Amino acid sequence: MSDNGYWFVALLLGLVVAVVAVVLLETFLREVHRVERGAGLIWGAGKQVAGNTATTWLLGETSSRLDLLIDEAGKHVQLLSAPADAGPHDSGDLRTEPR
Repeated sequence: MSDNGYWFVALLLGLVVAVVAVVLLETFLREVHRVERGAGLIWGAGKQVAGNTATTWLLGETSSRLDLLIDEAGKHVQLLSAPADAGPHDSGDLRTEPR
């Protein structure tokens, strides 16, 4: 085989290696984009969950204030439903059945 033949084989092998490298890199790049899209979707869902649960620490205070509001509403119900000749009654509780 002549020198030109060896150069042709070497260049042909180099071309094959370059094509294989490009195909592998393109496959890798597509997978990276797929992973980035999935990570972006997870990030968006995580931000929505964080936004929906950001104020859950206030639920205890809300519950206690709701109890106070129910007690106050019970007082109003008793005052508004009392007979005209009767005076104001003690505070009632809307959460219990009338006696």
